[in-house]
Amino acid sequence: MKNKVVLVILFILPIVTYLIFASAKHNSLFLPTLSEHNTEIPKDWSSLRNENIQLKDKITVLGFTGSDMVEFKANMFNLNQKIYNKYFGFEDFQMVMIAPLGTESEIQKIISELDRITEDMKGWKFVFASPEKIQEYYTGLHLKTNLNANSGTSNVIILDKNINHRGRIGKNRKGEEEFRESYNSSSAADLHNEMTDDVKIILREYRLALKKNKRKDEFKDNIVNEVEKSSQAK
Repeated sequence: MKNKVVLVILFILPIVTYLIFASAKHNSLFLPTLSEHNTEIPKDWSSLRNENIQLKDKITVLGFTGSDMVEFKANMFNLNQKIYNKYFGFEDFQMVMIAPLGTESEIQKIISELDRITEDMKGWKFVFASPEKIQEYYTGLHLKTNLNANSGTSNVIILDKNINHRGRIGKNRKGEEEFRESYNSSSAADLHNEMTDDVKIILREYRLALKKNKRKDEFKDNIVNEVEKSSQAK
């Protein structure tokens, strides 16, 4: 009897636990997909450093600055301190901000100020377009919130490497219904309590995938080596 109990603990319980986590809409292991394969940043939009900025193959925090630079400066400071400083060391992580044309010099000033208290600002990316094009792009994301009169919003969203919009939907770990498509950058508490965890989940997801692929490659290489050794022995 005791042996059966041990077998249940060792083999059946982990499987049941996995199924419980896998069936949950949002938990500490997975962040749901809200929309898939969203539009890439148009190539004809200008950037602050004349670099090619793309969302594909990057984990992106995407935001819309608007033309009110006083408001955006406060929001960028929150994002920089609560999110960027924690995760900028990940090569595939970036903060992409879409801004109205004509705000380039003001944004550069904000970057210069934050550069004094930030180790490396290269993960911050800015692209510029007319208010009409910004609105068109924003509409294509099918978000429940709207841009303000300055073509901006304090809300930012998370996109994965396939430009899928990730967030929260369904029941949380407490069994409560929730929906979260964005995070309010004007609220340090929202970024610290909610967004930090969700970004961490996405990064961990890709880290685990890389480790899994590495193990597969090592297994394949071992097989090839064994086959080559056998051939040489013959």
